[in-house]
Amino acid sequence: MKKFLLLTLIVSLCSLSFAADEPAKESKAADRVQAAADVLNDIQSAPDKGIPQEVLGSAECVAVVPSMLKGGFIVGAKYGRGLASCRTPKGWSAPAFFVVTGGSVGFQIGGQAVDLVMLIMNKDGMKHLLSSEFALGADASVAAGPVGRHAEGNTDWKMRAEVLTYSRARGLFAGVSLNGAVVKQDKDSTREFYGRMVPFRTSLIGEIEPPATANAFLTTLAKWAQEAAK
Repeated sequence: MKKFLLLTLIVSLCSLSFAADEPAKESKAADRVQAAADVLNDIQSAPDKGIPQEVLGSAECVAVVPSMLKGGFIVGAKYGRGLASCRTPKGWSAPAFFVVTGGSVGFQIGGQAVDLVMLIMNKDGMKHLLSSEFALGADASVAAGPVGRHAEGNTDWKMRAEVLTYSRARGLFAGVSLNGAVVKQDKDSTREFYGRMVPFRTSLIGEIEPPATANAFLTTLAKWAQEAAK
């Protein structure tokens, strides 16, 4: 009898522990949604330091990685988790969660956390994104994006790349090259956020309704995209 009661107690505790972990897991993905919204707000609110309106207004999809980790000496390593949304006839799509990993060669000392923004500029770039795994610079051409409120004098971005990339570290915002980085679906975060596996394509072409927890990012994105279109 005592053994039975002890076993029952252990099972109950395990169940409670598992249940307690679930909201924490969900909050990680939800927190990333809010953090991505904050990154966009901070960048676009900075006078003359944001993504040019012409560039943002032309983007097919917008992806944000809050606090991407970057470090190393001479050879740098990058790792981050983020989310993306694409334009659809109904507005911006439900977010798709991804992981970006890769190396870069350059003069880098120490580690730092950076915010990363990627703009997918055309249908070819969107096709790569919908595949749920692609390499920047290999599968999809990539270039550092122009910075400033307007980019009338710089039309190279229209022809140079399928993906334009930006980073912000220690308050400094600039275009950055991410050649060699690999973007692929973050299946763990997808399951945490949606409660089930949702393919990249299903989210990004608007086949599912975005949950309420996506509103922070989607409303912020819609706000700045609408501002850029004026």
